[in-house]
Order: sequence, then C-alpha cells, then structure tokens
Amino acid sequence: MLDLSIIKPHVRLELDETDEDVLLETYATAAQRLVENRTGRTLYATDGEIPTDSETGEPTDDSALVLDDDLTTAMLLLIGHWFENREAVVIGSSPAELPMAVEALISPYRHYQIY
Repeated sequence: MLDLSIIKPHVRLELDETDEDVLLETYATAAQRLVENRTGRTLYATDGEIPTDSETGEPTDDSALVLDDDLTTAMLLLIGHWFENREAVVIGSSPAELPMAVEALISPYRHYQIY
C-alpha cells in the first residue's frame, strides 16, 4: 500500500538502495495489517478501490477506510520503528515499544460495532 518511494526517505535510505526492499515491503504489509486490526476497518489506497454494489453503486464495505496522511504517518512510524529495532527486545537499553504517536494517529479511525 505504501510505496518504497515514501518509505525509504523516512528510514533514511537512498531510493537506489535495494538491499532492504523486501524487508521494507514486509514491514509495510505488517503496518497496514496492524492499522486494520487496531481500527477494525479495511484500508484502501483510494476511494475507487472500495467495493461497490453493481446495481446501486453504493459501497459494500461499511468498514472501509481510505489511506490519508494520518494513517500514512502512523504506518511510517511503525515501519521506521521496526527497521531500527529488528528484534522484540533491545539488549542493553530499555525495551523498544511502539511509538505513542501511532495510537494517537489511528484511534480516531476505530470502527465500533454495537450488538
């Protein structure tokens, strides 16, 4: 969902450096899934990707969420964090946790279902 052209500058890699591409793409997919899981919504890159009813043209995904700057920033923070801290525990320093800003950025997008 996020292109390497936006991820690489965030993690301070040159665009022509390709050694970490697979890892960064894996982190990008994991960041997308984390946002989807935490919000309870399905993330789409554009409005045009949201599935619609063929007869009415109305969206069929009530939990659709279109990628915006807040969500992009949250995903970049996650990717950058994982890129810098490649293990679950960092030896010799305090444990590395998810950046606090991630929750602040994605929490307004949470989809609550009432049963």
